[in-house]
Amino acid sequence: MFAAATYAERRQRLKADLKTGLVLFLGNREVGMNYTANPYHFRQDSNFLYFFGIDKPDLAAIIDIDNDREILFGDDISMEDIVWTGPMPSMRAWAERCGAGEAMPMRRLAGMVKKARRSGQIVHFTPPYRHDNMLLLKDLLNIPTPKLKASASEALIRAIVAQRSYKSDDEIAQMEDAVDVTGIMHVAAMRGAMEGQTEAALAGMVQGIAVSAGGNLSYPVILSVHGQILHNHHHGNILENGQMVLGDFGAENAMHYAGDITRTFPVGKKFTAKQREIYEIVLAAQVEAVASLKPGITYMSVHLAAARRMAEGLKALGLMQGDLDEAVAQGAHALFFPHGLGHMIGLDVHDMEDLGENYVGYADGQARSPQFGTAYLRLARALEPGFVLTVEPGLYFIPELIDQWRRQKKFEQFINYPALKKYRDFGGIRIEDNVLITPQGHRVLGQPIPKTIAEVEALR
Repeated sequence: MFAAATYAERRQRLKADLKTGLVLFLGNREVGMNYTANPYHFRQDSNFLYFFGIDKPDLAAIIDIDNDREILFGDDISMEDIVWTGPMPSMRAWAERCGAGEAMPMRRLAGMVKKARRSGQIVHFTPPYRHDNMLLLKDLLNIPTPKLKASASEALIRAIVAQRSYKSDDEIAQMEDAVDVTGIMHVAAMRGAMEGQTEAALAGMVQGIAVSAGGNLSYPVILSVHGQILHNHHHGNILENGQMVLGDFGAENAMHYAGDITRTFPVGKKFTAKQREIYEIVLAAQVEAVASLKPGITYMSVHLAAARRMAEGLKALGLMQGDLDEAVAQGAHALFFPHGLGHMIGLDVHDMEDLGENYVGYADGQARSPQFGTAYLRLARALEPGFVLTVEPGLYFIPELIDQWRRQKKFEQFINYPALKKYRDFGGIRIEDNVLITPQGHRVLGQPIPKTIAEVEALR
């Protein structure tokens, strides 16, 4: 945990922004994998972590703005619990650690919330994403489960985004720690991969590094020789020379801050000529995108510039053709680059996605593109100092998508479909770093992780 004063200051700002009402925070509970006593790995709710810092299941909290009270709810463990878990701090001690003024048993929560409702007090809550908390909110607030998301407090969502978007020095230090562990994971994968090895062996190795560093994965490992599948969590293939491995994975450190890095490397000792050509296009787009980052520039413009840069490279190889400005404007590039350039990152790998991507990544009045590919851009707003974001362009050859667009004769003026026949089994390449926006420009977080062809081949 950070110092108690950190959490108290965060809550004080939240109260100042909201001005009135009762703010309800529900921590996460443990969830059984196949029976209650055999739970999934526990992960606390990120908003609860941000404002209270306690990484423990079965907690809730309220901030009563109108009556100036902050109450932590949970139950002290019994002697029977101690036999299985060992001793734990009391709820009073937990409240002191996070700077909250009071601690109460969980059974008191319902009465406090219902009293607030009877008095006409506004009850602020965030959109729930776990079904046990949905059921609890339904009972506490008398709101049907299907209507909970729409009933969440927009004022609270905006107030949280306004705080969590700007990382403090303490948070940046935690994020650099997570990125450094992530870098160790990626270097180990690049060094350890060999023909005849399973993807699962590499995936297990990098997860072990994350756990041994005192944290865990920040999201399930994406590691595959079929890199054209953007979120490929299948690890059942055997590595063969001539293939490439796309590894997109990151460590969550002990304070739950996330790293999110992607590297792509050949199974063989060297990139093939075809792999080298596509890799250099993606690398150039990634390096140029990072170099352009500074306060005031919109991330939508950085995304479109990266798309234009990669389209140039594809045209030089004879895979695209025609007016590239028009091609990007119409979305023809999305055949090869069907996702956004990046997203905010912090306590969540897609930071604050539970609150709604548009609140996090788009400014008021900024419309989200309906166009295939660009529609998946999670961050489009103007960048500001304190933002931490990912930069992850990629090029992919997705046979099913190529076949569909060719049958539809889609963008034939921009795409050389006959030339794509030689790339049907190519896979995909993505390169990603995590970047802090500073008052002067930007800084890539963590120790450098090899990404040039020479650096990658030196590890192979």
